[in-house]
Order: sequence, then C-alpha cells, then structure tokens
Amino acid sequence: MTELDDKDRLLIAALRSDSRQSLVALARHAALSRSATHERIRRLEAKGVIAGYTVRLGNRVQEPGVRALVAVSFQQGKNCDHVVPHISGIPQIVSCWSLAGATDLMLLVECGSNGDLDTIRRQIATIAGVATVQTNIAMRTHFDRRSG
Repeated sequence: MTELDDKDRLLIAALRSDSRQSLVALARHAALSRSATHERIRRLEAKGVIAGYTVRLGNRVQEPGVRALVAVSFQQGKNCDHVVPHISGIPQIVSCWSLAGATDLMLLVECGSNGDLDTIRRQIATIAGVATVQTNIAMRTHFDRRSG
C-alpha cells in the first residue's frame, strides 16, 4: 500500500474536484512549486494511486431510462472466473463488484427501458454458473458523489 502524505492528499482532493486544473493551480493549492507538484502527480500515477482522469457529464446529457442493481449468486463450485468474462461482454453493465455474503456479484446496469433490463437479466441468467438473479430498480438518485 502506498503511503500518502498531506501534500499528496491535498493534490488528490484538488484533482477530484477538477482534474483539468493547471499544474500552477494545483501547486498553489498544495503550497508546492510547479516542478514538485508535477513530480508528485507523476509518482502518484506511476504507483497507481491516480489511475486515470475522467469526464463528468452535465445535466444536459440524458440519463439512462432505467438504472438497476442486479444481485447474482453462483452455482455450487462456480466463481468469478466462470461468470465475469461473460458479464463483461454486456455493455449496459457499467460496474461489477464481488461481494462477501449470500450474493456473489452486484452489477450496476444502465439501460433504456424495462424491456431492455429484462433482456439483460435473461442474458445473465443463462450464463453457465449463475444460480440466481435478483433485480432492484433505482427509482431516484438522491446524490451520487461520483458525478459531482
């Protein structure tokens, strides 16, 4: 595990709020020189602390029609190695998490309609090694820290 100091944490927080900030602005925020800031960011990237930069979509982008959490349980003797390669091929599954407990995988599905969700559920259910598929449809987003 990589040790982060206070300056690293300040830089990460600043990049989380706006990853397009200039090195000068980041340096000012962390009270470092431009070159020291550049070196720290390069080091954080090299160590995998910063894995990439992204785009947050604004309000003008249409949200998916349906967002659902789909819980998947495996058949006895099956595991992620048997199921995840098939799930990764379904583009509407935007996140896949392994869980400890009765549910083996939790999937975040974003699609256009309930009919699309039903089709995706059926695809998942037919994957060898899948025992059960349970779906919870999101009614409303109260907040999402990932989208600002």
